[in-house]
Amino acid sequence: MALSNGRMFNNGCRPPSPAMSDYLDRIGAGLVIADTEPFNFDFLPPELVMRDEEMSQFAKMMSAVISQNGSSTAIVTGFVGTGKSAMVKRYCQDVKRRFRDRRKICYVIVNCRNSSTKPEVLKNIVQFLDPRHPFRGLGSGEILSSVRKILRSSSEHLIIVLDEVDHLLRRSGDDILYELLRIDEGYNDHGTLSLILISQEQTLDFLETAVISRFGRSNQLRLERYDEAGLMAIAKQRAGLGLVDGSYDDGILRLVAQAATDIADARVVIELLEGAAKRAELSGRSVIEPKDVQFVANLQPTNVEGIEIDDLPPHCMMVLLAVCRRLKTVNEIATGDVASLYKVICEEFEVDAKGHTTLWKHLKRLEDRSILVARSASISQGRGRTQFFSLPAALPTNIEKRLETLIPARLRR
Repeated sequence: MALSNGRMFNNGCRPPSPAMSDYLDRIGAGLVIADTEPFNFDFLPPELVMRDEEMSQFAKMMSAVISQNGSSTAIVTGFVGTGKSAMVKRYCQDVKRRFRDRRKICYVIVNCRNSSTKPEVLKNIVQFLDPRHPFRGLGSGEILSSVRKILRSSSEHLIIVLDEVDHLLRRSGDDILYELLRIDEGYNDHGTLSLILISQEQTLDFLETAVISRFGRSNQLRLERYDEAGLMAIAKQRAGLGLVDGSYDDGILRLVAQAATDIADARVVIELLEGAAKRAELSGRSVIEPKDVQFVANLQPTNVEGIEIDDLPPHCMMVLLAVCRRLKTVNEIATGDVASLYKVICEEFEVDAKGHTTLWKHLKRLEDRSILVARSASISQGRGRTQFFSLPAALPTNIEKRLETLIPARLRR
């Protein structure tokens, strides 16, 4: 029987309270995230930050593409998250649009992790050019001939991009590269296609001499890992494209960049920024706080929670405790503030504080262990510079609790 107050269904179950579904109202509320697209790993920004020089070098390698009957080859290598695929895709889009009045250019990107055999790669190319083209029963020579005929009839120049090409080379060898590079042999005209290889590894190590000679050893560009400034620029760009104005500041973006510095992966920056924004939004806040970044960073495989702090000297622990207590509410702390809070903590544990030189050595020790991240900046009042310290990859409250247990035990020794 149902009651008028505290209603109950005939089966004995109570209807859900409206408050129970309030959490759904906070999903996609738009408090922090204005557009989710810029946080997609496949999203291509209008420009690649901190890659101007590399883009120029790559464009020079591919310069023959814009000439009638010209073709180019290039190899792009680098660690995960260095922007290899994004740079090549950005180039393909730009060159197609910029020189459309000079030459008809099209491009196809084949991910060789998903298509790691010669037939699979050729199928991708043919289906891009002509989705209705038959594939069954055709040999690779016939398919290559079809590719050339399609391109000649359309007067288009095709740029073929083989991403993660090492998967193809390991499984099927480099025969397909040799055949693609020889597609114009025996014909009067040239420049049917250009070929770009992308890999994390030194691709030339997989290639036969005949293929290397056609690519040329000088047509290889390696992208280095992003430094903190590069990661900060990426965070700033994605925040500007995807977050609500006023929901973040440079301090938050710097914390995100610092948390990703050890990995130096652009995708980690994007993931951390989105994760922190979602956490703030789910909490019903319209502003990202340091604890949001620290919480998400703590979930990364390389967080400092796993770093042993048990063997730190007692006063080094107290310096770290001073930092943690302040960083619960701010992004970073200046050296002078560390010194002041350290003295307070020494009074709390009834020990004499060490001098400035010892304090500096303890801060350096914590930085060397990658527990703290330091940056040098001008002092807001007066002249000179000082160091600011942050704890980007861990929750200060977690470290604080550990230290409050460890310090008394160490002092009793």
